[in-house]
Order: sequence, then structure tokens, then C-alpha cells
Amino acid sequence: MPLKKPHNGLQNGDGSHEKDSRHFGNGSQQQNVDLNDHEGEQNLPSVLEVSNNSPVVNGIGSSLANGSLNLHSTVKRKLDGEKDYVFDKRLRYSVRQNESNCRFRDIVVRKEDGFTHILLSSQTSENNALTPEIMKEVRRALCNASADDSKLLLLSAVGSVFCSGLDYSYLIGRLSNDRRKESTRIAEAIRDFVKAFIQFKKPIVVAINGPALGLGASILPLCDIVWASEKAWFQTPYATIRLTPAGCSSYTFPQILGVALANEMLFCGRKLTAQEACSRGLVSQVFWPTTFSQEVMLRVKEMASCSAVVLEESKCLVRSFLKSGLEEVNEKECQMLKQLWSSSKGLDSLFSYLQDKIYEV
Repeated sequence: MPLKKPHNGLQNGDGSHEKDSRHFGNGSQQQNVDLNDHEGEQNLPSVLEVSNNSPVVNGIGSSLANGSLNLHSTVKRKLDGEKDYVFDKRLRYSVRQNESNCRFRDIVVRKEDGFTHILLSSQTSENNALTPEIMKEVRRALCNASADDSKLLLLSAVGSVFCSGLDYSYLIGRLSNDRRKESTRIAEAIRDFVKAFIQFKKPIVVAINGPALGLGASILPLCDIVWASEKAWFQTPYATIRLTPAGCSSYTFPQILGVALANEMLFCGRKLTAQEACSRGLVSQVFWPTTFSQEVMLRVKEMASCSAVVLEESKCLVRSFLKSGLEEVNEKECQMLKQLWSSSKGLDSLFSYLQDKIYEV
């Protein structure tokens, strides 16, 4: 069906198709594209069809058609009242027009003018929770973006939640079957995911539209600029859910937030509002939800007008002395998680807590 032209900064695709302001255009409208990608995935139609059964809003304010939200117990009580954002279960594909066309199942990748835009849009987990497979897709997208002609990366999300951290229902299922093998595999997936952010040479801008929990909040200090909607909040209740910190948060949080507040977040699960996170340096700026998309896209486009060399070298000067230290912290954190999940005592503690709830918010 024809799509009308959106009125925000997220428009993309073939200009010959009209796009409505309540729809989010896919990054490519070309037909008969040969999509050669990973094992076991079903064929993708040449043009992504989007119906208009119900409105869906993406992570930085652009809206989508179709899709319904089937919230699981982790954040349902908190988010049931936030009806203005709904998950899209179908907008998850993007075709990157480079030497080898590729598609993603749980993220959307769009090549914009001067920057690459990655949106978390999970089809296989609730609330953009992270599994090893999703983390691998993000790593692959980061690798592609590091080699293309974009000057920076924008990371955002589709739906009302930016990222709810690790998918603990997935974790329980996998660790129940083969504790030693799966603990190693999942810990290594987290290590490689975090390492991809540490090693990314171009500036990373993150647009936080809603709650960022666990690993979804821990990776933010590894990025360069974090802009948040007033609706966003941040929580890393690792000890509460019987886990040790991840995403280098055991190092970056005390450095940014101070030891006292970092300990409250990591040990007690204290929740920070967007304004609190901004005042403590975790977030750069906070914007009103209704103009969040426009504010983000305006600033990203201004950054993309700068010299690619200047941006990359500036990041190198700021971050280069931190890189080796962060990689060491990442290794230690993931080794600790592996040991925790491999032990019957640590696993029983995790399972006993997660029987009834994953995150209580």
C-alpha cells in the first residue's frame, strides 16, 4: 500500500512513495532484492508491506503501522499505562545497499545521509531484551557501519522501551538445559557485544526513548553522546536479580555517577529518572517526548555535516587511553558471570528469584 510522507526526521526510502506521518518507511523500497543471509530464516518479501491496523511509534518519535504489544511480566505493570508507544512486530528488516545485501531479524539498519541508524526492534524477545543472537546482529551492524562511508552512528529503539537488558527467560531456558556450555556461550556473547562498542571508532549517539534496564543502561557510558526523552529512566538491578555487573558498569558507573550512587544502582537497583541521569552525567540532554525525534535528528544531522576525520580523531583523543582498561574490565565482568552461571549455587539463586519475576518495576 502507498505510504505518505512523514513529517519528522526519520523519513527514508524511495521518494516516489507517499508516506504518512503515522508510518515509518523502510530503509529500502527496491523490489526483487536478493537477500542472502543467515541460516533458517524465511524469505523476505521484496517490498516490506506495512498495514495500518494500529499505530506503532518508533524509538525516537516516528510512527509505524501494524504490530501489537504482548508485554511479558518483566515490565508489564509499569508500562501498561504508557499506551502512546506500542511495539511493532513486523518492522524489523532493512536492506543495506552495499556489496552484499544483508537483512536483520531483530534490528533495523538504515543508511542515512552521513550516518548509520540502528534501531532495536526485537522480533524474538519482549521489550527489546537482548539474547546472544540479537547481540550478534548488533555487532554485525556495528562492523558494517565502521567500514562504510558514514561519519557516525545513531542507536535508538522501536517501541516504548529502549532496552530491557538481558532476556532472562531465555537465560533460564538455556542454562537449565546445559549449564556449563550455555554459561560460556552467553558470557562470551555479552563480552563480544560490549567489546564492539568499546572498539567502535566513529562517534556513537544514543537516543533513549524509554526505560533502559540492565545491560541496556550499562553500555551507555561506552557511547559518546546520550540524549533521552523525559519518559526515559535507568535501572541496573544486577545484585537484586542475583547477577554481577556487566557492560563495564562496575568501572564506568563509579567514574561517572560517583561511588555512592553507582553502588545504589548496582547493588540496590535504584532507578534514575532522565533528569537525574542528566544531572549526574549519564545523559547529555533531556528533551520533551513530543519533540524528541526532531531534536535528535536535527543534532545528528548537524554532527554529520562535520568532517569524518575530525569526528573520528576527536573520539580517538577522548577515548584512546580508556580503551585497554575497559576491555580488561569487560573480560573480568564476563568471566565472573560465567563462573556464577556455571556454579549450582549461583544458578539456583538466580532461578529462585526469576521464578516469579525478572524485573519488578
